[in-house]
Amino acid sequence: MSTMGDGTRAVRAGLPEPQQYEPTLPGPVFAAHFHLSGEPTGPYTYGRDTNPTWTHLERAIGELEAPGENVETTVFASGMAAVSAVLLSQVRTGDAVVLPHDGYQALPLVRAQLEAYGVEVRTAPTGGDAQLALLEGARLLWIETPSNPGLDVCDVRRLVEAAHAGGTLVAVDNTLATPLGQRPLELGADFSVASDTKGMTGHGDILLGHVTCRDSELAAGVRRWRKVVGAIPGPMEAWLAHRSLATLELRIERQCANALLLAETLAKHPEVSGLRYPGLPADASYPNAVRQMRRFGSVVSFVLADRDTAERFLSALRLAEDATSFGGVRSTAERRARWGGDAVPEGFIRFSVGAENAADLVTDVERALAEAVTGS
Repeated sequence: MSTMGDGTRAVRAGLPEPQQYEPTLPGPVFAAHFHLSGEPTGPYTYGRDTNPTWTHLERAIGELEAPGENVETTVFASGMAAVSAVLLSQVRTGDAVVLPHDGYQALPLVRAQLEAYGVEVRTAPTGGDAQLALLEGARLLWIETPSNPGLDVCDVRRLVEAAHAGGTLVAVDNTLATPLGQRPLELGADFSVASDTKGMTGHGDILLGHVTCRDSELAAGVRRWRKVVGAIPGPMEAWLAHRSLATLELRIERQCANALLLAETLAKHPEVSGLRYPGLPADASYPNAVRQMRRFGSVVSFVLADRDTAERFLSALRLAEDATSFGGVRSTAERRARWGGDAVPEGFIRFSVGAENAADLVTDVERALAEAVTGS
């Protein structure tokens, strides 16, 4: 399927060979154990280790991450389970890890755990490829691009080349872009990691994550970690996720187009500052993004005057829910500073653009901005 378009690939990814009178996508398998006489040599033995529903989903994600290639995917109960699996399965006491200091707000929790285990953690911003300066002797480089919520983009190929030259593994958090926007393995990364809670499943009703890699030994370490900690997805969640992948290209195309239009609109608004969207030619991230991304994501960030203005804006929106997370078909927006974990101004807005009609969404945002600025 390597030569097929994204839409075709998405609707067919991971489907088993057709069987007469069987469904195209088999239903979820709810089983803690399987028939297992004699030696346990089959693929399914115990529900914490393997499950046919996971297998279909893992094959589907692998086909999207690296079309036509032999890769291994492991699915997890959440994005943070996937993140933790890579970091904690690959490093040991005395190792050094390079993280972005402007990444997802739960990364500091992982940092604290790594340091408690005796791992040295170095941090630098995503922008400007600043992590390059910290690679010497590191076991693993963790990249998040575009970064969340700042939307900086680093040059993955450049970082990978430098890291591999020194024997450093590279993992890329690809949550914001999804495989339809960016393929980290094609850019040379060892691990492509994502929270599939976001754009991959796209409906805000599933917690899920995955790790994909080419190297079977690295994949075995990740899979063993899942078994040890039991961070497994439920079969229903895995089945729903696989079903959701069929609309991935439709959703991502619409959301990215809407996000660009919204960003272009916000760029003209006098009360908006600090606008970021990697797909805007004027954005600082654009030169890197246009070289390595095929689509620029559904998230736009910007800053309003202060906390009160931002809260009025969010309250005035009718087509965007005031909620965290991103990547869903329904637009959401939040004042990110309310969590306290990101170095952003009090009026910083992270806007996750959904699949609504673009004109309706732009009209709603323009009206909400007008009400927020006037205080009426």
